[in-house]
Amino acid sequence: MGTSSSPTPFTRRTVLRTAGAGAGALALADLLAACGIKGGGAASGDTLKIGFVSPQTGALASFASSDSFVVKTISALTSKGFTAGGSTKQLQIVVKDTQSSPTRASDVTRQLITQDKVDLVVASGTPDTTNPVADACEAAGIPNITTIAPWEAWFFGRNGKDGVGFEYSTLFFFGMQQFGECFFPMWEKVGADGKDVACLWPDDTDANAFRNGLGPAMKKDGYTPIDGGKYNDGASDFTGQIAKFTAAKADLFTCTPIPPDFQTYWKQAAQQGFRPKLATVAKVMLFPSEAEALGTLSNNIATDIWWSPGHPYRSTLDGSSAAKLADAFAASAGKQWTQALGSVYSLFEIAIEAFKQASDPRDRKDVADKLKKMSITGMSGPLDFTKGPQPGVAIQHPVGGQWRPGKTFPWDITIVDNSANTAVPLQGDLQPTFA
Repeated sequence: MGTSSSPTPFTRRTVLRTAGAGAGALALADLLAACGIKGGGAASGDTLKIGFVSPQTGALASFASSDSFVVKTISALTSKGFTAGGSTKQLQIVVKDTQSSPTRASDVTRQLITQDKVDLVVASGTPDTTNPVADACEAAGIPNITTIAPWEAWFFGRNGKDGVGFEYSTLFFFGMQQFGECFFPMWEKVGADGKDVACLWPDDTDANAFRNGLGPAMKKDGYTPIDGGKYNDGASDFTGQIAKFTAAKADLFTCTPIPPDFQTYWKQAAQQGFRPKLATVAKVMLFPSEAEALGTLSNNIATDIWWSPGHPYRSTLDGSSAAKLADAFAASAGKQWTQALGSVYSLFEIAIEAFKQASDPRDRKDVADKLKKMSITGMSGPLDFTKGPQPGVAIQHPVGGQWRPGKTFPWDITIVDNSANTAVPLQGDLQPTFA
């Protein structure tokens, strides 16, 4: 894969000049704090503000490792402004860190609304981020788009009314049906002994969506979920769950813990001899840092892949391919691509398109309506918020990938099953996690 040039570097001089011109002003905490610049205040008549909330620190920080790059890239692409409401508008992005806390996610979102006076909010990174952000925006009447949270956990976890949806909130990602369409074909192909599936599901909004949604789907497809039992996030001893899985002789494994807990669990499982033929994990092992932390224990762990350099998608802002975006990130940050790179990029694609489509980009109801009626094909592929499964939800279709030793970086994803999305090319054959 070739390496494309990265966006223009943001030096102290360029940031100060951009902020002074009111074009593409950045409020990214780590960048602007170093330059002595603070975000906030009411936007001028020709500037639209987007608030961006994500877990940049804490247990969920791996979900936000590419956020800084995306904000810089979007700001550079929109530095000359764009037409919305019949005139040229500039874009300002104000970034807030949840510190992986749902309570702080609510607090910083309210700050964006009441203090920074943003016109729209975007957020990413599990229901611990998306749900409190969307709730705060819904209460204040602020249009918002979120991603990387199973739609059931986002919709029903916020008491969404079936067939009605929310007035200001939208989400793109996927749900239990799509997880099944991604995982079940791999379970079938690997030739497991029996159909017992060890399930490590904690007691939180995300995991309970799997317990109540994927569990019944597994049974319908002939599989038997072996639920290890509810536990609180931050657990340090998984001996009980491992013993239960071992006793059941489960040859398949799936889970939805927070990343640090999976690291603890997987190491303990290896020490205690639980070696399932195939591990298909969710919420964890989505990013290279997690694979690096486990080392050789990462080999052939499978997970859902909704975005990669191999996906045949392009930006609505400049036509760049997924591969080019991944290369630009590597050249700029010196790090490996992550799935969140494409998702966060699309948050801004969709937000900007909603501004463009609205008669008045400052009319919150108009912008929210455009979001709910949005049909767009961009960096995350085709997204149609009108098709459901609930109003304001657009579905992606993940493929199956496995972690294997990489060439440029220590570990890389190989796409091994595209049953759910044949537009994504295969890169290798499915292999057992443990033979």
